[in-house]
Amino acid sequence: MTGRRRLTSPRPYKILTCTAAAGALLISGCGVIPGVPGGSREPVTVMTWAPDTAAADSVNMAGMPAMARTYARWINEQGGIDGHELRVITCNEGDTSRGAAKCARRAVEENSVAVVGSYSRYGRSFLAPLEAAGIPYIGGYGASADEFVSYLSYPVNGGQSALLAGNGKQLADTCEEVSLVRPDTLIGDGMPSLLDVSLTKADRPASYDIRAPEEATSYDSQASKALQKAGDGCVTAVLGKRTETFFDSFRRLEPEDSKVRISSVLGSVGQPLIDRTGGRNSPFEGAYVTGWYPDSRDARWGEMRQVIRKYAFGDNRVDPEDTGVQTTWIAYTALRKVIEAIDRPEITAIGIAVSLNRGAEVDTGGLTPVLRWRWEDMLGSPEYPRIVNGQVTFQVVREGRLVAQKKGFVDVTETLLDARLMY
Repeated sequence: MTGRRRLTSPRPYKILTCTAAAGALLISGCGVIPGVPGGSREPVTVMTWAPDTAAADSVNMAGMPAMARTYARWINEQGGIDGHELRVITCNEGDTSRGAAKCARRAVEENSVAVVGSYSRYGRSFLAPLEAAGIPYIGGYGASADEFVSYLSYPVNGGQSALLAGNGKQLADTCEEVSLVRPDTLIGDGMPSLLDVSLTKADRPASYDIRAPEEATSYDSQASKALQKAGDGCVTAVLGKRTETFFDSFRRLEPEDSKVRISSVLGSVGQPLIDRTGGRNSPFEGAYVTGWYPDSRDARWGEMRQVIRKYAFGDNRVDPEDTGVQTTWIAYTALRKVIEAIDRPEITAIGIAVSLNRGAEVDTGGLTPVLRWRWEDMLGSPEYPRIVNGQVTFQVVREGRLVAQKKGFVDVTETLLDARLMY
């Protein structure tokens, strides 16, 4: 996909009346926004969705909608976004295709001008309703490859592809041999090439590819193969929520004198998992981890942490060290910058999309490079043409904390372009 597609005609925008607005979040009076003289600008309605489920075998990203509500409480106390009260609607996507489509349809019904900072693995299910209504999808988590293709998607990170490309660079510095444990799925089939580009450029052999079932309760066979093939090198596992299960099997089989180094990417391993599995005594101590953003203790997260402390009201779902929460914060930062750039009494979905397409810049305070979604800013690869942020960070677990292994960002843009030429 290299040509520009036309945006669908926008649906009629329903202005929130006093009666309709009465149930909105944090409305203090008809047309009056706290801190804004006169309160003449219309409220802005957006949606954030994510799976919020107690099922052990499902993805739970409840912190993302909770962060969206926290952001709304904070920004509305500051007078809203450029004088517009922010109305946030949340939806439990349920980690199902049907749930994703249902949330998207609700976003249309609620006259949302954008879906912001959300998580879903079912891009085909939710993007079609959004595209039909002309609603932009800003700052998804990157859990679906479709987010990097749709002409109404505006990603803030490079998704799992960028993490794998970066992981190869990170491991190439120290690993003579690398075993890659990945899902035995269509998505998993693309992982080795992303990892191997950087390994082979550093004159390392390509990784040993080990396929694993997505929903296994034990990975003894895969762990044994990974240990055997890695030697004294590295084992990296990218299995999402099952990564912990794999490393449980791995540690049981690992010899006491083993020198192998373990690795993964954020989303499969993160600070909450490290804390839950023992902190300094966690099996992830010493692990290399590739991420999208600076480590969670970096000073650039200071404003987000202050907002969470004051406006989350003790909601422990809003964990500042969770990558989903961080992504939602960045996505709402993007929304704020775009609305401020439009500077009009009424904000519409088509207006936001046009502003983004024309090059509205988003400065995230160093949490990402400055973001812009013009055609010339995009990667342009057929697999993920919408990527505008090809930067990753290298982290390592030390004394139970994910900290920076290397300062600054590492650019994997060329790696992403080269990966498709390998096979």
